[in-house]
Amino acid sequence: MVTLRQLLFCRLKKKSKKSKNTFLQNSPQKKAICLKVYTMNPKKPNSADRKVAKVKFSNGKTLIGYIPGEGHSLQQHSIVLVEGGRVKDLPGIKYKFVKGIFDFS
Repeated sequence: MVTLRQLLFCRLKKKSKKSKNTFLQNSPQKKAICLKVYTMNPKKPNSADRKVAKVKFSNGKTLIGYIPGEGHSLQQHSIVLVEGGRVKDLPGIKYKFVKGIFDFS
């Protein structure tokens, strides 16, 4: 239990909220270059292969993002637009690609 003296002299400092959006740097979308396109298996109850791609930003950071929808024209050295959005099936994937922009149709 905190005493009155502790409240007066040892004020609690508010913890700063850490941003989850580290790769996009607080912007809604960012342009990236595709390094590798492959498939991943989802978590336990689901079994279909999910298409993912590893991309690299201009600042040198790389991340893995999900390719939404059926069919895609994505290959190595394609330019894509990355946005936030978690995929529940795939652990660790917190980004998606926007279809119909740049080389991704």
